[in-house]
Amino acid sequence: MTTADRPYHHGELPEALIAAGLRLSRAGGSAALTLRAVTREAGVSATAAYRHFTDRDHLMRDTARRTRRALADTMLETIAELGTDLPPDAQAVQRLRGVGLGYIRFALDEPGWFDLAFSMPDDPSAAPSDRPGPFELLMDSLDAMVATGVLAPERRNGAEWACWGSVHGFADLVARGPLRDQERPVVDQLGRNVVESVIAGVVAGSLDGVRLRPDGSC
Repeated sequence: MTTADRPYHHGELPEALIAAGLRLSRAGGSAALTLRAVTREAGVSATAAYRHFTDRDHLMRDTARRTRRALADTMLETIAELGTDLPPDAQAVQRLRGVGLGYIRFALDEPGWFDLAFSMPDDPSAAPSDRPGPFELLMDSLDAMVATGVLAPERRNGAEWACWGSVHGFADLVARGPLRDQERPVVDQLGRNVVESVIAGVVAGSLDGVRLRPDGSC
């Protein structure tokens, strides 16, 4: 830079760089997150950034972790909006429904962050978060379905990948595939159909005694 770095108090620069990365990736996805662009956005030199991030991948991993946190927040918000005043077995299914719908909602509302969220693997040496991430929310919902008798234990193994693959595939079609130009009400309905199909497939053969919604879904 031809001008002096913007001053930051001790320890604030890493957070400022991640915040700059979030702003850039929100608008342009993972491709917009380069060290040059991020340091320019934060008002500092690349040299200053290298004191905290070894390279672009390091910065991307830390920024992507924040977008996954935002995704988890959207999932939790969607679960809450669907309602929690249900019997335990129906609530377990409702939680899985909220996880799926929240995932799709995030892809629609934040396509740039959705692109970044899974563009880099997490750092295995990073300190564990005290908040559940998207995958943990999915796992917890499936485990609750087993605990309440909705999902047969023998059908639990690997169920998370069937759920994740189906919903992520649809979300990707919406975010950057052939569905990206569809009107939002159409996509929302298609998303609900996908999630209900996922739920039906997961619990097939395990529904004895489960309380169903008026439309026949769990």
